[in-house]
Amino acid sequence: MDDDPIVVGSLAGAFGVRGEVRLKSFCAEPDDIAGYVPLATPDGRIFRSLEITGRTQGSLTARVEGISSKEEADALRNTPLLVERSRLPALDEDEYYHADLIGLPVQDAGGNALGVVRAVLNHGAGDILEVARPGGASVLIPFTLAAVPLVDVAGRRIVADPPEGSL
Repeated sequence: MDDDPIVVGSLAGAFGVRGEVRLKSFCAEPDDIAGYVPLATPDGRIFRSLEITGRTQGSLTARVEGISSKEEADALRNTPLLVERSRLPALDEDEYYHADLIGLPVQDAGGNALGVVRAVLNHGAGDILEVARPGGASVLIPFTLAAVPLVDVAGRRIVADPPEGSL
């Protein structure tokens, strides 16, 4: 797990016509993404420089080495940007990388299977676990201590106490 790449952001298309891009940063401090260069894409492309040029609604704007036109920027829309896990800072005891939570089985306090974490969402009011239930439906569980009292990444399990009526 120490060598697994972690997604720290994604390219979100062109910003203007001169190759500048919109950039979604998944870092706690969005501008910190520039400190992780070189950044890689899943297909092996490497970006060795990234200069934050501004902010737009929901994203940063940036100049990225190797992207010099609107067409190139748009062709890379939704491309994840990866770094090796070993380059990321150590986390506090109750902090987790989203990549470590996705795929973990979720159970209730009695050990009954609730599903598997499909995604970690944040729409501005805090993190939410999207849990895929058996049969394909999903349920959203607030990622709070009250609703998720135990996360055991090493033991590959999450114990949840979803709000009444959410299941």
